[in-house]
Amino acid sequence: QVQLVESGGGLVQAGGSLSLSCAASGRAFSTYAMGWFRQAPGKEREFVARISVIGQTTYYADSVKGRFTISRDNAKNTVYLQMNKLTPEDTAVYYCAAASRRVPSMIRIKAGYDYWGQGTQVTVSS
Repeated sequence: QVQLVESGGGLVQAGGSLSLSCAASGRAFSTYAMGWFRQAPGKEREFVARISVIGQTTYYADSVKGRFTISRDNAKNTVYLQMNKLTPEDTAVYYCAAASRRVPSMIRIKAGYDYWGQGTQVTVSS
C-alpha cells in the first residue's frame, strides 16, 4: 500500500509557474514509477507525465512537453512537477499516481497506476 499526498497547487496568472509535490508513504517508493494526471471540469482524467523508478526515463503529454518537468527524489519519497508557461487550458485538479507495472501500453492510461493521491487544484487565470 502506498499513500500519496499532493501539494503546491494554487492560483497563478497565465505565463506563470507552479511547482507541485507528491509525498509518498508506505511501501518502498523507489520501486514505483510515478505519474501525474489532471482532470478539468467536465473532462476525463488525462495523462500529464511519468518518471521511471530511478528517474532515468520520462514521458510527457504533447500538450505539456517543453513546459512541464517531472522529477523525483527517492531519498525524500517525493515526486515533483514543475510547470512553466502555464495557460488557462492547464487549469485542472492534478493527481499523482504510483505504478508497480512497467507495461509500455499502460504508461499513459489510468489503468496503468495502482495508487492515487487526492489531488491538488491548479487554476490559471487569463
